[in-house]
Amino acid sequence: MSQGSDSTEAARRSRMERAVFQSQLLVAGALLLVVVAAFLFQPESILNPVFFAGMATVFVLTGVAALVPWASLHRYWIALLPLIDIFAVILVRSGNMSLGAGLLLVLPVIWLSSYFGVVGAVVSVATSSLALWVSTFFMGTTVSIASIPALLVLPVTLTFVAAATFGTTSRMDAQRGLLRQQADLLEVALRRARRQEQTLDEVLNAVTFGVVAFDKDGKETISNTSARRLRAEFQVLEGPASDLRAYGADRTSPLEARELPTERAMRGERFDDLIMWLGEPGGHRIALSVAGRRLTTFDGDLDGAVVISRDVTSELNAIQARDDLVASVSHELRTPLTSILGYLELALDDETLDPSTRSMLQVASSNADRLLALVADLLTAASRTEQQIAMSFHRCELAEIVSQAIQAQSPAADERGIRLVDDVEGPIMLEADGFRLRQVIDNLLSNAIKYNRENGRVVVAAETTEDSVSLTVKDTGIGLSDVEQTKLFDRFFRAEGVRNSTIHGSGLGLSISRDIIRRHGGELTVSSTLGVGTVFTATLPRRRDQGLEDTVQA
Repeated sequence: MSQGSDSTEAARRSRMERAVFQSQLLVAGALLLVVVAAFLFQPESILNPVFFAGMATVFVLTGVAALVPWASLHRYWIALLPLIDIFAVILVRSGNMSLGAGLLLVLPVIWLSSYFGVVGAVVSVATSSLALWVSTFFMGTTVSIASIPALLVLPVTLTFVAAATFGTTSRMDAQRGLLRQQADLLEVALRRARRQEQTLDEVLNAVTFGVVAFDKDGKETISNTSARRLRAEFQVLEGPASDLRAYGADRTSPLEARELPTERAMRGERFDDLIMWLGEPGGHRIALSVAGRRLTTFDGDLDGAVVISRDVTSELNAIQARDDLVASVSHELRTPLTSILGYLELALDDETLDPSTRSMLQVASSNADRLLALVADLLTAASRTEQQIAMSFHRCELAEIVSQAIQAQSPAADERGIRLVDDVEGPIMLEADGFRLRQVIDNLLSNAIKYNRENGRVVVAAETTEDSVSLTVKDTGIGLSDVEQTKLFDRFFRAEGVRNSTIHGSGLGLSISRDIIRRHGGELTVSSTLGVGTVFTATLPRRRDQGLEDTVQA
């Protein structure tokens, strides 16, 4: 900082001394033209002592102006130069009136007026006028009324020149001050922008996910350390023209160039959690969760895009390992369970069983059925994306399906004194998989009973339009928090309060139910108030969409 201040001060002093010398040099140059004219046309005037004294004074002052360190002196010492120039010009004028050297008084007047303001203007005009009149008197010129205008022309002219110079200088000083303020503001803004840019770089380089930004022409403008490291390893996020070999979430389907995140973002698309695998199958691979946003100008026009990528290989591999384990265990459980159920059915077919034994076998069979259903849910949830559940669409009556489901759930509701209310008025015809809809309704009713209060209530209702039907299951149970509602349809998710209770469950039913409803072209949503109750709404189209497939992914 000290070196910078010293450099600035030295530059200021140099400018000041150069300005003083240039101003004096201007007076000397103008006088030199007068001297040359006198030498050419009236050489005898140069020998005039008065003329020579004035000429010599100006040239000596020019040398003084070049040698004296004016920046080290008080600024008023500088005023001596133009004041002495005034008297020197008067001497030259007195030495030869015909040369019109008096007009040279304009130069020191301008100098004093511009450099010293009002004081300089007044002093320069007064000094010039007084010196002019005194020299006229000393030269013996007779003063009369007729000669007064001639005596006033030059002082009046100098007055207007001084006034104009002062006004112009004042405006220039004001403009210079304004420019200096603007320059200071720009400098502050530049420093702030540089600090923000440095902070942004430090923040971006500190995070573990890659960030790359492009301008509207596809040229990279920002990239952090993680993105550069990823680029070095897989040549990823190179830009819209990248020939990167990437694969979709299934790990095997190659992504076309137009499907790459950078291409999509540059088209103005907005996307989140796009799973993309890098690396050839069988080799070193990583999975990225990619998000993209368009960048816009103040007018809303496309100005580029930003792509954010996060390495989720460990998470996806862990999920896959969990699903593989669940599927393996479920397969191992299903075979002995099927055998157990078969032998229980054979045992129950024996008419010689006493009532007590039959009752115990029925309990065992019921629990084995429940366990087999749980195993089926586990297999469904753990199945890979390429494995699908067959669905069969046909015209079915929703009210009848609801009635059958309520009838099946009545024993469980009666045990806790929960009242099941069927407000669905039929017939409600729609094209759907009746078996899968029954599975969804059974699951919603089962949850409404399990998570309800003693002597609570469950209401099933339906609203229909020409094109759709909305089925609601409303309970008076414990309810869900806002955070729990956002995760409710995730596989294996169970609310905190439920995990700490004696209520059992797998956390799979709602995930499977939503998949089934979505396969029908509808949506399953939840609305809940903690401590009040929960409402599930399944919205279904009444006619099957032509774009739907005959299978649903688990």
